[in-house]
Amino acid sequence: MSKIEKSENILETGDMGKVHKLVNEPELVHFERTLQGFLDGEIDADRFTAMRLQQGVYGQRQEGVNMVRIKLPGGRVTGPQLVAMADMLERHVQHDVVHVTTRQDIQMHYVPLPKVPTVLHHLASAGLTTREACGNTIRNITSCPLASVCPREHVDVTRHLDGAVMHFLRNPLNQQLPRKFKISFSGCEADCAQGMMHDLGVVAVHQDGRFGFKVLAGGGLGHKPHEAIVVEPFIEEKDLLLVMEAIVSLHNRYSDRAKRAKSRIKFLVDRFGPDGFVEKYREELARTKTALAKQDYPQGPWARGQDSEIPGSGAPRQVFPQKQPGYFVLPISLPIGNLNAAQLRGIAAALDRHGLSEIRTTQDQNLIVFNVPQADLDSLTNAFAALGLGVPKTGDNVVACPGTSTCRLGITSSTILGPKLSGGPLNLRIRVSGCHNGCAQPETGDIGVYGEGKRLHGKLIPHYQTYFGGNGLAGGGLAIKGPSVPAARIETAVQRVQSAYAEKRQDGETFFAWTRRVGKEYFQELLADLVAVNPDDVPKVLHDHGTESDFRVLQLGGGECAGVTQTMAESTFFEAAHERGYRDALWFQRKYGDAAKCSEAIARLISQAMTQLLGGKKTDDLAELTRELQRLAPDEPVLAEKLAELANGLAQPEAALTAEALTALFKAQDSWTVDAAEFCMRKNSQLDLRAALPVRHEQKNDGHVRETRRVSAAGVA
Repeated sequence: MSKIEKSENILETGDMGKVHKLVNEPELVHFERTLQGFLDGEIDADRFTAMRLQQGVYGQRQEGVNMVRIKLPGGRVTGPQLVAMADMLERHVQHDVVHVTTRQDIQMHYVPLPKVPTVLHHLASAGLTTREACGNTIRNITSCPLASVCPREHVDVTRHLDGAVMHFLRNPLNQQLPRKFKISFSGCEADCAQGMMHDLGVVAVHQDGRFGFKVLAGGGLGHKPHEAIVVEPFIEEKDLLLVMEAIVSLHNRYSDRAKRAKSRIKFLVDRFGPDGFVEKYREELARTKTALAKQDYPQGPWARGQDSEIPGSGAPRQVFPQKQPGYFVLPISLPIGNLNAAQLRGIAAALDRHGLSEIRTTQDQNLIVFNVPQADLDSLTNAFAALGLGVPKTGDNVVACPGTSTCRLGITSSTILGPKLSGGPLNLRIRVSGCHNGCAQPETGDIGVYGEGKRLHGKLIPHYQTYFGGNGLAGGGLAIKGPSVPAARIETAVQRVQSAYAEKRQDGETFFAWTRRVGKEYFQELLADLVAVNPDDVPKVLHDHGTESDFRVLQLGGGECAGVTQTMAESTFFEAAHERGYRDALWFQRKYGDAAKCSEAIARLISQAMTQLLGGKKTDDLAELTRELQRLAPDEPVLAEKLAELANGLAQPEAALTAEALTALFKAQDSWTVDAAEFCMRKNSQLDLRAALPVRHEQKNDGHVRETRRVSAAGVA
């Protein structure tokens, strides 16, 4: 009997591409088979974990259950999709709540591992994907919450966001990045999607009578917060995908794969310096523009936009008039981002009754409903109130990550502390994270905190590191770092800072401006007595919120947000797959010399993967690599022989590199690549290189084209 819960609601593969462009049913079937192999002891834990993360499934603190992260590009979700989530909560999950994240995802916790395939298949039937929601990939792409309806916007960036999603999803370049990569889109210069804190931020702009995009790169929170730099002050719409790919390629090529704590792209800005970073980017861009010269690109109607209210990061906190006359956006406040099954069904039913389809998650863990006629505002508000949900209220702009409730990296119980805090009568933005990774984005809140442990007087005491005056919008900045305060006193600390602001601010002075005026030392002095812990104080500060036992940090083997440890072979094969895409594109454009250079890079990468897997020396010379293969793999002489043939073919004068000659050479190279992959997987059973291999296109009897991997009986099925 299979250990996996039988999957349900599986759509036909042929229909999937027409109905749900984000979903790929065959990969879910493969995941199901891989899980069965893992449960049967045929596949080791590392190999399975890599595939699990690729499908957006995280391990939790609790054994045997998992978090499933549902990607919602731009936060968009429909009523039927909410019902699909409710179905899974009620049938297969040991927890009646889903959680909206600051990256506009929806997370489902406590999913038993054998039931994960059933959950993924059912979500897929509603057009929902979890692919690349975790691991070393481009994560869910976020946008300003009012994209398509904001009076200020120059263009509906959801069109460009969708183009980026489809370009990068399952793209070989995006499968084995050094670390995760986060992207945002904003529709005007206000940058409500907070490009400043992203690996890559795209901002629609109007400059000198022209419309286009400003592009930021190298931002990030967590360990060593970093404000993004401007890489392109202005580019045309046609160049957007090319610029984005060049920045991702820069990350893939140069970011540190060995030191996980320094593998985000923000550290490349430190390594090269801003000017050096931009110079390296321009080298990548020149190559990308050559290879993808025929790349199609998303387009939208552009406008100057109105000089109206800036809704701000997150979303509007009150009914907001759309640019479409007579229609409004209605916000729904969710307590620290949580929704139960009854509320999911109730929201879907209310939308259906009012003929509405557009609803979005927001970066402040709430929901917003679009296109509500004024006549329907009251009845819709009442319907949500009957579900225990209302519009945001003064002081409830509080965001919290799951912390120790489920996260393997959690240090403190952020979900218990969050509801205890308030933004007060001045409605400050409060952000609470359970560890320094900062999933609640504490460095961009008015008041942000993250959990940590500090040893004092021989005891480990829970603390919260404080931040004050963050603002991720244009013209803002990351927060000022304050002192670390014992968790038992953090409520008092937050209230004291709010009171100081209320008493000492100047007329109309924002919290952001006030923190800059009073400076970092002010907060050190203001909270000094709360920071100090004397021996007699220890019993009073020893417990975290919601617990009676002494505080401790569980050693759970680390979290999974960094993905599993990559082998050089995996990342190299995917880089070769990226080069293969460029090779074929350049050949199609009749740029045969450039295509041959890509082919040479592929030969070098694949042979380096094999020689280093076998402990050989690192070299870039194809002749030396051939000799290394002969020495290290004497039982597989064909690998070295074919490499030598490829090197000889590529060494021909450019005039000899005709279309016919290159076609034959590329075909031989693709066959050699498959042989090399099979060799590597025999040497290391943990490797799964299938997705990095060449594909061939087969014509089916019904006239449809099917892509299949070039495989042989060795098992790259």
